[in-house]
Amino acid sequence: MSNRARERLNHREKLVERRDKMLIHDRANERATVEEVFDQATRLVVFDLLNSGILYEVNGAVSSGKEAKVYWATTKDGTDLAVKIYLTSSAEFKKGMLKYIEGDPRFKNIKRDTRSLMSLWAQKEFRNLREASEAKVPVPNPIAVKSNVVVMEFIGKTGAPAPSLKEQSPENPERVYKQLITYIKRLYKKAKIVHGDLSEYNIMMWKGKPLIFDLSQSVSIEHPMANFMLNRDLVNLNRYFSRLNVNVTPVEELHKLVVGK
Repeated sequence: MSNRARERLNHREKLVERRDKMLIHDRANERATVEEVFDQATRLVVFDLLNSGILYEVNGAVSSGKEAKVYWATTKDGTDLAVKIYLTSSAEFKKGMLKYIEGDPRFKNIKRDTRSLMSLWAQKEFRNLREASEAKVPVPNPIAVKSNVVVMEFIGKTGAPAPSLKEQSPENPERVYKQLITYIKRLYKKAKIVHGDLSEYNIMMWKGKPLIFDLSQSVSIEHPMANFMLNRDLVNLNRYFSRLNVNVTPVEELHKLVVGK
């Protein structure tokens, strides 16, 4: 066997070793293993991301919900990444997601089988993250999307996510409130999207500033539900910060501020 062929074989063996380790071993605290939530097609997607060099290691789950699980991963140079995997077995979630896709002019010719919907949902989150980032709204930087898997910047350090506002109140709530209003306006005016599910559960404090995540349900401002969803975001924001004794602006005024010229 030539040296080149031996190197290729060794590289392949290492990839398989990392994949098998990922599938059967959860690195942290006996959390639910990757194997329990991956179907065969998803395993192949993750393996392809490993094989392409986008991912080097996939470690334990850092968050878990009915529709998706998020794993801490790393690149070969040790950079932290988040791998969000939408569960193709979530039939209940499938029913609820259609209202956020249908009516969004960015997505047409929608296939309604579960895998196609989950793939579209992942693409939707990736696109929303990219458009928000381009509008200078702090969000996790999107890295890659393939089928029902989204790879993005990990917000935190060494597998420990940054705290959400639900978990830890900001030191200067009035300043954070004003920053978030600015971000909502940028989403609307520059990215042309509405978050749609904004609350203390999906805002993190990172490096002294609020950062918005979970943009999968975000819709175009042309969506029939966009106005309703924007108002809901503003109500949620005012509810949270009023509890922290911030003198919040009435929702009607905020709405004019966000959508006005």
